[in-house]
Amino acid sequence: MSENNLTTLEDALEMGLLSEEYDKICEILNRTPNYTELSIFSVMWSEHCSYKNSILWLKKLPKSGDQMLVQAGEENAGLVDIGDGLACAFKIESHNHPSALEPYQGAATGVGGINRDIFTMGARPIAQLNSLRFGDIHLKRTQWLLKGVVKGIGDYGNSFGIPTVGGETFFDPSYNTNPLVNAFSAGIMKKGEMISAIAKGPGNPVFIVGSSTGKDGINGAAFASKDLTEDSVDDIPSVQVGDPFQEKLLLEATMELSKTDALVGMQDMGAAGIICSTSEMSSAGNCGMKINLDKVPIRQKMQPFEILLSESQERMLLVIKKGKESVAKNIFKKWDLNCEQIGEVTDTKVLEFYFEKHCIARVPAESLVLGGGAPIYEREYVEPEYYSRYKEFNISSVLPPENIIDVAKQIIKLPNIASKKWIYEQYDSMVGTVNMSTNSRSDAAIVNLKNTNKALALTVDCNARYVNADPKTGCAIAVSEAARNIICSGGEPLAITNCLNFGNPYDPEVYWQFVNSIKGMKIACEALNTPVTGGNVSFYNQTLLKGQTTPCFPTPTIGMIGVVSDKENVMTLGFKDEGDLIYLIGKCYDDISSSEYLANYLNISDSPAPFFDLDEEIKLQKIILDLIKNRKIKSAHDVSDGGLYTCLVESGIASNFGFDILTNHDFRQDAYLFGESQSRVVVTIKPNDQQKFESYLGKRIDFAFLGKVTEGKILIDDLEFGSIESIKDDYLFSIENILAS
Repeated sequence: MSENNLTTLEDALEMGLLSEEYDKICEILNRTPNYTELSIFSVMWSEHCSYKNSILWLKKLPKSGDQMLVQAGEENAGLVDIGDGLACAFKIESHNHPSALEPYQGAATGVGGINRDIFTMGARPIAQLNSLRFGDIHLKRTQWLLKGVVKGIGDYGNSFGIPTVGGETFFDPSYNTNPLVNAFSAGIMKKGEMISAIAKGPGNPVFIVGSSTGKDGINGAAFASKDLTEDSVDDIPSVQVGDPFQEKLLLEATMELSKTDALVGMQDMGAAGIICSTSEMSSAGNCGMKINLDKVPIRQKMQPFEILLSESQERMLLVIKKGKESVAKNIFKKWDLNCEQIGEVTDTKVLEFYFEKHCIARVPAESLVLGGGAPIYEREYVEPEYYSRYKEFNISSVLPPENIIDVAKQIIKLPNIASKKWIYEQYDSMVGTVNMSTNSRSDAAIVNLKNTNKALALTVDCNARYVNADPKTGCAIAVSEAARNIICSGGEPLAITNCLNFGNPYDPEVYWQFVNSIKGMKIACEALNTPVTGGNVSFYNQTLLKGQTTPCFPTPTIGMIGVVSDKENVMTLGFKDEGDLIYLIGKCYDDISSSEYLANYLNISDSPAPFFDLDEEIKLQKIILDLIKNRKIKSAHDVSDGGLYTCLVESGIASNFGFDILTNHDFRQDAYLFGESQSRVVVTIKPNDQQKFESYLGKRIDFAFLGKVTEGKILIDDLEFGSIESIKDDYLFSIENILAS
């Protein structure tokens, strides 16, 4: 191998490596790395690929359960048993930094990448969701980011042909520069037909399939592992460019190949491209590879290290059984896609890369991957000063509103409360004919499992304000609310995937937020029996402007799936009939902490997370599911952002009914209507069922009779708050009106 272009410590530092990491690389190779080899380590040891600052804590999360078919980190996505001989592959990942610089392609390629994670395992994607965070919606830059991200998601997802069935969007100034774009995908396969991301069998050929390779996305993993600054615009070449039509062809070709006996293993090329796929597959199979980069189909003239590190989209790496090459070639030729043999599997445990017959890099495969030679760090952390200050908040310091009706009118128009109709109407939610929740909305998305009596329930959830106020409690709430959404839809929660979005891990206060979020997730997942199947960590979500670094709100997004065992039990949130009785199930508290009312109406940011008791949550979820399975309620909607008032309005708007309720005067009226204490659900029942319903609940749980469903008026404590029709326009078109102004 040529020893030209040997590197120095300065080269390593410029690539984002630490001095001790450079020393370790020299030790692993027993020599000084050349430029290509150092480039390999810089991307594979970046935070985005190696999880070097998070893996110690991630290992503490619960990962086992009877429903689990693979352990977290073993494959490209989580895989759980959903019964009837079927398995569900699902995962959530971030594309935050690319979306901050080029929102359209950043979001579009996030959608493409997460879907490839699903079908590379042999599962056909059937549903997509997304979780989005933006800054102040009144800023022109935020509006540019919002419009670009939504269009990118819509254009890619709609063209790819998989329905977007749900999601969430949250606005806060902490995301002004760095939005969060988290994409979720779920797919279905027959149990036992999983394709593994593994290389084995010395002499077996290695193929690259799909699109040609270009310079887009080079060093994208390293770019995602550093702070955004005023100079980040210079990194725009790191943003990948997607082609959903190529991805659709790639999906069908790989699905067809997966039904043959020719395939040994398959891995999509996401972050770090060829070097990532070759190293991870080789390490998984305890083998090596010999790769000829001359054979890689390229779109433009490229240097060898560029070919290795390119993150061009819609590509896969395959290991095919020797002698079965023609099977793969014929399938990909049929779908008009590249299918080129670029090397073979070896028994050396070493990756050897050749270009023009010269070995340009030789690296032990295991040295590049998580759990192998990649560094693992335990960072220091310290409680932020604000945490104790937030705990000092007392509701008595806030005067009750003089006009509760005026407050209600403003609450329903707040960007975090108002309908996200302007966003979701740009997504095709019905392609594929599996979505069961668009026209009769449920708290979770409901997807039909054809040829079974079951449905899949899917949700993404995280109130980042709660997590910022108290990471441990806030993250436990995120897990619990995701489960509550599935329960209120008639499903039973199975497992989660997570997308952990935080600031700079070298900031002890940021790392404290991360550590305590993991602790809260662990407690909630263990209590709810929803093991973690895997996910994504995204650090450095902050910006450096005029010398001041500001992290975003800590945002551990939870993606959860569940199963509705009987489609007849799918529960919706809308009121059904005039005269139906409305009940609030779950205990109330005089609490406005971290509520939309407090934060964005009263503009008070310093308060703890809302009241939350995990034991109460578990009891509530069991009772709600029991009520649904025994057909004792007609609707169910959980009380969350915006409090009880927003919950009732959303149930009314869904079916064009109003409501007439009385509040409990043992509580402040603003806390009762707008507080966001957890573990509460609004349900409706038939009028004739009141006595047996209350008897059924008995003393099992706190509950309150609120009132009844009306034809259209909204009455609270005999005060008229308007009609559902008048409120509907404020709710449905608030965001659209802001963007049009």
